[in-house]
Amino acid sequence: MDHTVVHFEIPAKNPEKLRKFYSEVFGWKIEKGSEEMSGGMEYWLIGTVPVDKNMTPTRPGINGGMYKKTDNKMKPVNYISVESADEFADKIKKLGGKILVPKQEVPQVGWTVIAEDPEGNQIAILQPLRP
Repeated sequence: MDHTVVHFEIPAKNPEKLRKFYSEVFGWKIEKGSEEMSGGMEYWLIGTVPVDKNMTPTRPGINGGMYKKTDNKMKPVNYISVESADEFADKIKKLGGKILVPKQEVPQVGWTVIAEDPEGNQIAILQPLRP
């Protein structure tokens, strides 16, 4: 597996305002997601490229999401695809990173861990579900 960015997230104080901004600037398709998919939080799906029925991009590019910012310190984060969330969380810790949000399931997607690198930059790993 390539360990590449597969998803991004943008925190927003005013999601409707940012939805309009990104839609009009870049032509992105941004739609509010279901509460079931997002664990009950306000979450918008950002489509920068078309996807198939499994939500896999049909041409090069990545899609993302936007959520309500609850803290001014929240910054955009990139999700990197990995084979094992547990294994890579251990690597992050061993190499000087810090786990901010431990492994959690994202229904119909996989498992994520949110971390900081040794310089305090936020990163996330995603272990996708296997068909």
